[in-house]
Amino acid sequence: MGTPNYVGIDVAKDSMEVTVHEGKESWAFSNDERGLANLMTKMKRLSPRLIVMEATGGYEVTIAAELHSRGFPVVVVNPRHIRDFARSVGILAKTDILDAKVIARYAATVQPAPRALPTEETKRLGAMMMRRRQIVAMRTAEKNRLQQADPAVKDRIKVHINWLEQELNDVNKELKQMIESNPEWKEKSDIIQSVPGVGPNLAITILSDFPELGRLNRKQTAALSGVAPFNRDSGTMRGKRCIWGGRGVVRTAAYMSAVSAIRFNPLIKPFYKRLIDAGKLRKVAMVACMRKLLCILNAMLKNHTTWDCRVHQLIGPCH
Repeated sequence: MGTPNYVGIDVAKDSMEVTVHEGKESWAFSNDERGLANLMTKMKRLSPRLIVMEATGGYEVTIAAELHSRGFPVVVVNPRHIRDFARSVGILAKTDILDAKVIARYAATVQPAPRALPTEETKRLGAMMMRRRQIVAMRTAEKNRLQQADPAVKDRIKVHINWLEQELNDVNKELKQMIESNPEWKEKSDIIQSVPGVGPNLAITILSDFPELGRLNRKQTAALSGVAPFNRDSGTMRGKRCIWGGRGVVRTAAYMSAVSAIRFNPLIKPFYKRLIDAGKLRKVAMVACMRKLLCILNAMLKNHTTWDCRVHQLIGPCH
């Protein structure tokens, strides 16, 4: 058997650079239908073991989807991972072809596991959730401006805030309709929202940005959601453990639900109090509650069961 082909693709708005790890050839294709067809022909001849691309603001989506539909093993990775890898092997220069070679080398060295790409319906849900977050951010910014605004522009800011409020209501209604029209999403949403303290924001965030929940173990749940504490030890030094990485939108939504859960959830509320009474910092206790809440949701989705305090009190923190 020949050496397996690990392919790296550097995608730009109008072009893509393609190279094979330790190969002598590289190709440049246009990022359009013709270039995509040429890429498919080339990949069919190569029969790659793994194709890796960076997430580049959406320019990679069509290419990844087409590769996936043709049965090629493709992974879209966080650009930060590629940059960190390049620095680790002493590559500081940056060109399109060099980036493609680094991505191919990353594919061969790290060999990230391929995973199913989101469906069109899931991508639409994610886009709507992203728009919702943008509207909320704009509304918050305008409300902050209103406090210090000159009287000459206050009425205009108020008009914009009212418009944003209406737009937010319309987006919320459309999101609700999308969930109601999909039986699988509807079941998951009902399961998630059966937990005291959890509302539609976390439910939709999980459906759009954390679809793996329900198929993970505790450590994976904590790591992917960004609430896993990582060690910072070196030699005799023992640093404070801190959370890092993961999916920020999931962590933010889980935080808001945890704030509510420590007041109203009969399991999370005493758990939080127990940690505070033991001398834990409030921030540490809150993260522990977020982690416990997500682990409970993971178990509920895995077993297709709604909230039952007697059962879920047996689920400990995600260690």
